[in-house]
Parts: sequence; structure tokens; C-alpha cells
Amino acid sequence: MSGLEAQLRARIAEAGPMSVADYMAACLMHPEFGYYATRDPFGAGGDFVTAPEISQMFGELLGLCLAQVWLDQGRPARFLLAELGPGRGTLMADVLRATQRVPGFRDAAEVHLIEGSAVLRAAQRRAIVGDVIWHERVESLPEAPLYLLANEFFDALPIRQFQRSGDGWRERIVGLSDDRLALGLSGPVAPSALVERLAETREGDVVETCGPGEAVAAEIGARIARHGGAALIVDYGDWQSLGDTFQAVKGHAPVDPLATPGLADLTAHVDFEALARAASPAVYTRLTPQGVFLERLGIGARAQALARNLSGQALETHLAAYQRLTGAEEMGTLFKVLGLYPEGTTPPSGLEP
Repeated sequence: MSGLEAQLRARIAEAGPMSVADYMAACLMHPEFGYYATRDPFGAGGDFVTAPEISQMFGELLGLCLAQVWLDQGRPARFLLAELGPGRGTLMADVLRATQRVPGFRDAAEVHLIEGSAVLRAAQRRAIVGDVIWHERVESLPEAPLYLLANEFFDALPIRQFQRSGDGWRERIVGLSDDRLALGLSGPVAPSALVERLAETREGDVVETCGPGEAVAAEIGARIARHGGAALIVDYGDWQSLGDTFQAVKGHAPVDPLATPGLADLTAHVDFEALARAASPAVYTRLTPQGVFLERLGIGARAQALARNLSGQALETHLAAYQRLTGAEEMGTLFKVLGLYPEGTTPPSGLEP
């Protein structure tokens, strides 16, 4: 039994079952036993691989997309180039390298990273050249035009789960059964956020909400509406939550989310509609599959250009990375892109209003 599991069992025994959100928060960010607080989970030697780790093309194209927004919005002389949950710093490093050739962009940019893990901050220091300012929360960012990236950030924020029961809901909770952590149901509850979902759900349907995600989206949207800029949110999920998507990954394979608290990555699919609505008064784009977005930005041409200098295994790896990022059967359809931008301005390239 892990140290965290022992603590969770004691907490449940004393105070009763906890929400899925409280369970996720403890598993991911407990200061002593939390998954992100204690390790670098990325890459082949970790538990999962994200798009920036697959190919430099991903970060290059997202960086140039933000640079084009900067140009379209009149080249602000000072702006925040920010990332939520920057992992090892690979994405931001690729963004900075790709935008070096955009006159004035790098001189105007201040790099800000929102990262709560000391382990990952150390990795980011190694990866990123130049001055970086770290934050625990998005609210501590300075007031300035905001050009922000969030790749696989919102999926790791704690969710609550509600199961349709008659004309109302019961919350799914984590308790103990036969001396093991187990999911159960609360008594009837009436979450205001789900009033409208009664008309379109059936008995037993599960709907997930993410209050922390909506709060972050609201902060980002308000800043972009006030000062200008844009945000690119890339994650897996869909326009609206429906179904149980609470999941865990360990060693690149799915595992029981309750089996090894603090030792596996916990995530859930993102409800993009909830984020888009929370981000008002910023304007949101249509939700676009990642593959479509990258193709619109020119990943095909970039892949061909890089391939000219490759051969053998290196070429095969490069082509496989392109396919993994864009293929309908891989990340190209599962992952979606949502853009936020100020009213009256042009949406980010590759995304439609």
C-alpha cells in the first residue's frame, strides 16, 4: 500500500467518502506523494508521451500560429508568452526557436510558465534558454496582452462526476468497500450546472464537471478580452461531457484509477463547451480536430522539408511522428483545438470562428 493510499483510507474512515475531484487532487498534487509533485512522467521512460515530445513540428506550428496573431493585433511592444502545465518545457522551447525569425516577436515576449511541480520546473529550466518567470496560478500573471498555450493541461484538472437518477442526480464518490477503495453514489443532489442537462440525458448517464478548469478559462478569457492576445487549448475531449471518462495511465498502459493512488496519471476528457462559455467575454473558435488544425497550419509541407535531410530509421521515425500527430486513428481526431481571442479581431490561423 502506498503512503498516499494509507492517508486516503484514514481520511475516508474519519470523514466519509470523498468526491472524485478531491481524490484526483490528492493523487496528482499531494506535496509528498502526489503524482506530478514527485516525478517527471513524460517520454518513453515515463507513463505517457505528449505531442511536443513526439515531434518538434507541433511546437513550431503552434508558436508560429501565435506569432501570426501577434502580427494581426498590431505587434504589441510587450506581451506574455505563457504556457499552462508546460511539462518538460519541450513545447515552449520549440515555440521560442521557431519564432526567432519573426521580427520583433522574441524581443517583445516575456516567457511565463504556470507550473506547480518543483520536479518539472527543474526540467523546464534545462530545456528553455533565456529568462523565464514561473507561477503557481494563472491569476498571478501580470496584466498585459496574453498569448497562451495549454496542451494536455485541462484533462488533468480534478472533475466531479454526476450520474442521472430519476429526475435528478447522484454524485459518484470514492469510499471503501471490502477494505478497498471503490466508487459509489451519494444521496440525491441538485448541481445548478446540470439543470439544463436533464432534458438531454437518460437514466444512468454520467456527466462530468470541472470547476477548476472553468475558473482557469474564465481568467484567461477575461485577460484576453481586456488586453488582447489569444489562447490555443489542445486536449482530448469533445464539445460537451457525456459518459464516464475518468481514467488512469501507468507505464503507457491503462490501469484502474483507484488501484495505485499517486503512482499513476489520472485524467478525464475535457468538456470544451464549458471552457468556451466560461471564457466569455473572449470569443471562442469552432472546436477543430488536431489533425485538421495542424494540416491547415502547413504540417505536411514542414514534414516534407524535414524529411529531405533524413534517411533510414530517422526518416521512418519522423514519418511515424507526423502520422501520430495528424492521423484520424491516432491523435488527429481524438485531440481537439479550441482558440480564444478578443472580439473584433481575427481568429488564430487554422481555426474558424
